[in-house]
Amino acid sequence: MKSPSRNSDLSAAEKTRLLQRIQSSPAYMKAYEDTKFLQRRELRPVRLQLELLKPEMILAAHKIKSTIVVFGSARIAHPEAARRELADAQARAKADSEDYDLAQAVNQARMKVEFSRYYAEARRFAAIISRAQQSDKRLEFVIVTGGGPGIMEAANRGAFETGCRSIGLNITLPHEQYPNPFISPELSFQFHYFALRKMHFMMRARAMVAFPGGFGTLDELFETLTLVQTSKKRPIPIVLFGKEFWKRVIDFNYLAETGMISWKDTRLIAIVEKAEEGWAHIRNFWKEHRRGSRMP
Repeated sequence: MKSPSRNSDLSAAEKTRLLQRIQSSPAYMKAYEDTKFLQRRELRPVRLQLELLKPEMILAAHKIKSTIVVFGSARIAHPEAARRELADAQARAKADSEDYDLAQAVNQARMKVEFSRYYAEARRFAAIISRAQQSDKRLEFVIVTGGGPGIMEAANRGAFETGCRSIGLNITLPHEQYPNPFISPELSFQFHYFALRKMHFMMRARAMVAFPGGFGTLDELFETLTLVQTSKKRPIPIVLFGKEFWKRVIDFNYLAETGMISWKDTRLIAIVEKAEEGWAHIRNFWKEHRRGSRMP
């Protein structure tokens, strides 16, 4: 027996209530507006595509033609901040000269002061390139960093202080990372996936520059070297700042001596000390290759 129709029994208020239930249901929401739906595991391919497309479209809209990628430690401090930290550590150690941990803190603070020179050099390097490459409003060789503190902040700051734009590619991490304040707001991005972030570092890169750093810096350095060595990325200048640091951390000559890499591969890298040296190497590289990069 068919159930009796209730249409005639519903009041206007009941119909309105039922309609509101339908319209407020997550199922009724447009798929692209349903963030809970987009966060489902099955939607990972869509999220990957979005992380590729959004920065690509924004960078293209701002006519960013090429970039210089700057990597380095987030722990390298501004020289003044490093000196203050050393003074504080020395004061605490003086108050308790028997405390081993306080003595170690002084040694670490001294290292921070020593390495703070790379903050200053990264800042100068970014300023030199930005001033040269954006002076006529061309957006070639735009500085791009991971968007965080330390060396990343220094490079974005160097561009900012010359009145030029720079890019920051932040990523969500277990310990929250905030963008440094010197990134151009319209060119500041946040990623969830390391893979897509890495792609955007390399897609427009005309040079890769690495200052002293830890696992993250080494990861990006070796990935770039591998991409160039295997011809997945056309040759670009790879510049390392800090001869003493890099020669202790990685013995490229030993890798060649043992046959793990070829001697030709060692020529992929230039190790320099000063901002002017790094910029000169990049300029000379592109003058020799002449592959369409516009140089000043």
